[in-house]
Amino acid sequence: MTTTPDQQPAQIQGQPSTIIINNNSAAASAAAVVAGTGLRRRRQSLWAHFWLLLLTGGIGNIFYAVHVSRWNRDRGL
Repeated sequence: MTTTPDQQPAQIQGQPSTIIINNNSAAASAAAVVAGTGLRRRRQSLWAHFWLLLLTGGIGNIFYAVHVSRWNRDRGL
């Protein structure tokens, strides 16, 4: 069956499709920014350790690891 140019094609009747958006992590991070806490656990950086190993012979790695561990411990993270 064809339609003339001035006719609209027949629309299919039925329920509209359901769209589900899973944005739990985005909502949680936005809530943390709004709340102003911003407390996140600091992680040891592989690249920082790499460059400290090359530039300080490994001594800088110890100071960096102690600094990050103390930062997390002081904040209860």
